[in-house]
Amino acid sequence: MTDAELAAQARAGSDAAFARLIERHQAAMRGFLRRTLGGGWAEADDVAQEAILTAWRSLHRLKDVSSFRSWLLGIAWRRARDRIRASRRGAARDAAWLETLEAPTGVSPAERVALAQAMAGLTPDVRACVALCLADGWSHAEAALALSLPLGTVKSHVARGRARLFEALGGSDDA
Repeated sequence: MTDAELAAQARAGSDAAFARLIERHQAAMRGFLRRTLGGGWAEADDVAQEAILTAWRSLHRLKDVSSFRSWLLGIAWRRARDRIRASRRGAARDAAWLETLEAPTGVSPAERVALAQAMAGLTPDVRACVALCLADGWSHAEAALALSLPLGTVKSHVARGRARLFEALGGSDDA
């Protein structure tokens, strides 16, 4: 069956016809989104799913059933553009917030970069525990509650994270 025939059936309510159209065009759409969004597979898949859902919901707006592929990729492009804009807005908010923070005295820009890189090298659980307990001053119990982790796990994550940060920054953890 042609795309036009499948699109006409999908507009008439056929879930199977819509699924077949998506099977035909999802690889091209996901490839386009990976290139457009900078190569991230997970983000491209998220945007692809949003585009497919939007296409399903607005199938009645498809005027020319023979142009389903173009229509679908147009939806994907608009979703990707929205994602890019949201990411830029978030980055601008983060940068504005960071500018309001006072840098600790005696910490050079190079040390701040090294610390950020060392934090990025920690596993997500350890990074979250270190961020809450060491950077934000939370107690181990508060962090355990917020992160839904056992208290002992939080304590070991903080200790392990502190040691790795000191190691990465060329110091020693004598605490």
